[in-house]
This record gives sequence, C-alpha cells and structure tokens, in this order.
Amino acid sequence: MAEKQLLLEIVTPEKNVVKDEVVMVVAPGTHGEFCILPTHTPFLATLKVGSIRYTDKGGTERYVFVNGGFSEALPDKVTILAESAERRRDVDVERARASMKRAEERLAELQKDAAQREKINHTRVRAALERAMARLRVAERG
Repeated sequence: MAEKQLLLEIVTPEKNVVKDEVVMVVAPGTHGEFCILPTHTPFLATLKVGSIRYTDKGGTERYVFVNGGFSEALPDKVTILAESAERRRDVDVERARASMKRAEERLAELQKDAAQREKINHTRVRAALERAMARLRVAERG
C-alpha cells in the first residue's frame, strides 16, 4: 500500500515557490509550530517568520524560508501564502549575514544612545534581524 501524500503549494505574490507531493509539513505558526500529515482536519493558521520543513515522497527533508503569511490545511493539500519565501538553495547567505550584522549594529546603537531611538525604529530592526537569522538557519540546514 502506498504512503498517503499531500500536495504542498508555497506561493508568494510574485511566484510559485514549491509545488510538490509530500508526506509531512511542519510550519511556524504564530501560536507555535504545527505539523500537517495526510488526512489532517481542515484548518487555517497565520505564520510567523521562520522555516517550512517538509518531507517529500522520496523521504528527503527540505526547507523553505517564509516571511510570515497564512496556511490552509485540507486532508489532501496544504497551501502556504507567504509574503516572501525562498528555498534553501536560493537563500543568499552573504546578503543574509550582512543584513544580520546591520541589524545587530543598529540594536547596539539603540542601547547606547537614547537620541538614536528616535531615528531608528526598534521593531523594524528586530524584524530585519529575525528574517536574516531565519534565512541563515534555512541555508545552513541539509
């Protein structure tokens, strides 16, 4: 008997990132990580910045960076609508490291200089740091 599968689609406003038959999907929900297997009960969830991990029908574990979005799970399909997404092989590691370094430097400036707090948006800097770190985690897996 063949193993049950799901159709996984990860899409952004610009492109289709993944369309693959899979046996498992793990996603970073805003209320915690969740796992979807074939015949899962239908549900919707919001996603935070992080990585989608899935196992393809050949048994290979794969990773995709997502910058937030939504997930819809059906018994035979999972659709991820992401603000942006990158397969592990597409992550520009040098760009992500540079972005992480810039964000860390800005956070250090905020801690040292109260005047900088008005010039630098703390929330945006933390979000940039979180995105860069998530991209690097995806790129360094496998």
